[in-house]
Amino acid sequence: MSYQQVEDFYYMAEDFVDDMDEDNYGRAGGDMDADDYDLLTKVTDTSSAQARKGKDIQGIPWERLNITREKYRLTRLEQYKNYENIPSSGEAVDKKYKQMEKGGNYYEFFHNTRLVKPTILHFQLRNLVWATSKHDVYLMSNYSIMHWSSLSCNLSEILNFAGHVAPTEKHPGSLLEGFTQTQISTLAVKDNFMVAGGFQGELTFKHLDRKGVTFCTRTTYEDNAITNAIEIFDSLRGGINFIASNNECSVREYDIERFQLLNHFRFPWPVNHTSVSPDRRLITVVGDHLDGLLVDSQNGKTVASVVGHLDYSFASAWHPDGRIFATGNQDKTCRVWDIRYLSTPVASLKGNLGAVRSIRFSSDGQFMVVAEPADFVHVYSTRADYQKRQEIDFFGEISGVSLSPDDESLYIGIWDRTYASLLQYNKRHTYAYIDSYL
Repeated sequence: MSYQQVEDFYYMAEDFVDDMDEDNYGRAGGDMDADDYDLLTKVTDTSSAQARKGKDIQGIPWERLNITREKYRLTRLEQYKNYENIPSSGEAVDKKYKQMEKGGNYYEFFHNTRLVKPTILHFQLRNLVWATSKHDVYLMSNYSIMHWSSLSCNLSEILNFAGHVAPTEKHPGSLLEGFTQTQISTLAVKDNFMVAGGFQGELTFKHLDRKGVTFCTRTTYEDNAITNAIEIFDSLRGGINFIASNNECSVREYDIERFQLLNHFRFPWPVNHTSVSPDRRLITVVGDHLDGLLVDSQNGKTVASVVGHLDYSFASAWHPDGRIFATGNQDKTCRVWDIRYLSTPVASLKGNLGAVRSIRFSSDGQFMVVAEPADFVHVYSTRADYQKRQEIDFFGEISGVSLSPDDESLYIGIWDRTYASLLQYNKRHTYAYIDSYL
């Protein structure tokens, strides 16, 4: 992974101001006045009822811009720069692959709140939004981990890393002095457990049902020590563990009961993401290499590799059946693999703008959610062999995507200087037994 933080992003309001000032889009009077700018940037939420009546889901006042949403979409598609470590990897994919058919309608827009301001620390790391129920979401906002309740519409701070954070409990190996001004690069939340990873190899663990921080450690003191990804999972031994992927070419597994380091696996390249198989016996390992690895979860030995991507990978996920897994790459593809036939992918799914930064399978296995770095989230039907998809289309950098454990809600964090927000989509249902009475 590139050892740099946020790059230059495309910001909505700045683009709109430019558009309104240009001859092609501007009013006869020229520059936008203060009232126009206030209207453009006014914070308003959007409900499903308002969206059905024609309001933009992000609250962007297109009618005041003299540029249509459709034209601005074309501009974004033409101008957005996909970050590549291997030059022209995305261009090669564009020439070889076509996108899967649109037309799926699995999740419908429910609410967009602009009270929530998701942020991103590193432009390649986008796992900063986690739903623990269909109403409860945890996300990064600057130095703070925030909780949003869609039920009460209440936003609260869980942990602030701007100052000093230190553990309130004593565990062997814990840094009792804690950390100061920790820059959080990645996050994982499951049930009542939360683990935050820092830019200098910091790991901070918290029980959400207890006050204070439970455990702090620093995995390494090497310079290139970014914590790239964290996953919390049920272990083979019956407890809860978490696994951390680090830029200094390592993967570490900890148990949550005693916070002991159980495994430390080393690889020849920086590890950007890992995910544990449903049977807990295999780990997908992807990073600064074209190939992905399947490794034994007990000893870290490589069992198999997957070949086909053209750039570095930053996402992976397992289907609940334990046979299928997916990898996401900066070549703009998500590739789906079957562990029984690893010579060629089951599907190679091309995005619109750029790299695949996040992948999530629904707990029932019916859907796979794929997030690009900005503007697009795709929901693929696994029952249709990934040949059909729903395209969720908006504007802004994506800080993370998360399905609730019951698959009823899909949350998307949008980072933008003006239009930062949290999108909520709810699963569509067909109630045949009700229709029979109509």
